Amino acid sequence: MTINYQYKNVQSPTKITMTDEQSAGHADHWSILTDDMSHDVPEWLQKMIEKAAMPKGLNSNVSAQDSCLLLSENQPCHINQVLAMKNGKPECFINAYPCVDSPYGLNCKIERIIANDNSHDAVLRLRTADGSIIYAFDQLYTANRHLYQRDTSYFVNFSAWAHEIKLSEQHEVIMVEDQEAIRYHRAFNDIVAANDGQIPDDLQEQIKEWKPETKEQMAPVEINLGHMCAYLFGDTLGQEDEAWCQGQVLGKQETLFNGKPIILFDVVILREQDADPFVVRIGALNTTETASINVHDYVQANVWLQAAMYKENQKSQDATAASKAS
Repeated sequence: MTINYQYKNVQSPTKITMTDEQSAGHADHWSILTDDMSHDVPEWLQKMIEKAAMPKGLNSNVSAQDSCLLLSENQPCHINQVLAMKNGKPECFINAYPCVDSPYGLNCKIERIIANDNSHDAVLRLRTADGSIIYAFDQLYTANRHLYQRDTSYFVNFSAWAHEIKLSEQHEVIMVEDQEAIRYHRAFNDIVAANDGQIPDDLQEQIKEWKPETKEQMAPVEINLGHMCAYLFGDTLGQEDEAWCQGQVLGKQETLFNGKPIILFDVVILREQDADPFVVRIGALNTTETASINVHDYVQANVWLQAAMYKENQKSQDATAASKAS
């Protein structure tokens, strides 16, 4: 067996190893797509072998001579399948999971890898350039696992499967009546607006000096929680990729996964001043409820968040375009 990886001087991120008993498996993920896993999934795996490709990820030396091989498909929604190899031939099946491709992403560093090396399942703890923490299942762990480096910025494409996605609750409104909180809110908005949307270096000093010019400026502030972007990762070790999110739909299109109608929603789930927007392409079964969701709607969803890394640091034109569209 020949392995062409070059490991010299590679400082890997911190790694936590999970046992088979600690790992959750993919039954819940397949159940997003079918009620008959025992029939459909083996049929899908057999079908994909006929048209499978070998994604390289960060590894330009992918070879059938490697001990493990990652197979995929050139489809928006597809299956990744991991096979153990011997002398260039498949020896046994290791794992398979459904994936969604996405053009959207952020530049991130890998802080931690939570992995089961028996099944080649891995959840990455990622830190964005602005300090946000994101957990996501690694679609390309088999191909990339020996190449990740500590303190290196990678462009991470983010996608997800939706366990559930629906319109946000529009009646969830809170009223802010505290005078100091109102003053801070109005001052912040006025100062940023006066600076063409940019936050000045002396923001806090200007807020201290700000004074209302009318009574209306100190009226209670109504905040609609249904019109906010939010992301919360799971709190179980190794399952942090099971997330709750809320955000605004920026794009919508239809596709197929093994004959099943799928809707792909491009959703911005974090949108902060002076930070690249966190946009995720979310796949969901095409149902009456999901079909009723339109571009510009706010949605909330329980998702299985996925990551894929093909290159190091880059500027995403797609993410920038999505930001402008919002």
